[in-house]
Amino acid sequence: MTDMKIGIIGAGGRMGQACIRQVTETSGCSVVAASDIAGSPAIGNDAGEAAGAGTLGIDVSDDAAAVIVASDAVIEFTLPEPTVDHVALTADAGVAHIIGTTGMTADQEAALKAAGEKTVVMHAPNMSLAVNLLFALTKQVAAALNDDFDIEVFEMHHKHKVDAPSGTAVGMGRAAAEGRGVNIDDVARWAQHGITGERKRGDIGFASLRGGNVVGDHTVTFAVEDERLEISHKAQSRQIFARGAVHAALWSAGQKPGFYKMFDVLGIDY
Repeated sequence: MTDMKIGIIGAGGRMGQACIRQVTETSGCSVVAASDIAGSPAIGNDAGEAAGAGTLGIDVSDDAAAVIVASDAVIEFTLPEPTVDHVALTADAGVAHIIGTTGMTADQEAALKAAGEKTVVMHAPNMSLAVNLLFALTKQVAAALNDDFDIEVFEMHHKHKVDAPSGTAVGMGRAAAEGRGVNIDDVARWAQHGITGERKRGDIGFASLRGGNVVGDHTVTFAVEDERLEISHKAQSRQIFARGAVHAALWSAGQKPGFYKMFDVLGIDY
């Protein structure tokens, strides 16, 4: 069997570079093309050298469409707006699209789901196996505990992260809301400032910190009088996300068109 041809969109970013390294270290696949936004300092450089993966003989371009055409599957960790533009191209080309982009609006997520009618689209706020188990546990615990337990989601990331709360934190909040049978938009308390009044029963709160080079810390707390239950995950390297993304790309081979989550890739009952 020939290697799966994987393209990397956002190759100049930290996650794009991590994915390039992961593909080169994984059997059964190879990097065939890479792109980044126009004006990126990565443009024109060897994709492997920029990622610390050695010389691949593949220059980073600013042409995402060319990356898509050359690939069996593309992996993308970029921003919501370009991701939506790119998923329309992968849908038309019938190329699998593995998406780790966070900060999506409801309309943007709907665009990803629509593209899943034509090709394999896998979107996850976090590609880590352990984090996806955390989502499942959060949903299960929220379903078991009543509204006496206040739910708070805490996350901290490096100072360069541009969105808050993180996609993983939002995913944890959604898991908790699903466990309780409510809509996250109806119960989310995204931030606090000033005189906020007492905490409303049933709310799901979020707190975000930014600083240093923290890869990603997440904790969901279930708090009631006299006790707290906390479920945490701490990421020590971005490679855990790249590993999951490449695993998902390989999994996509032979799958029917559809919109998938990491739970589907990992076979987790959620």
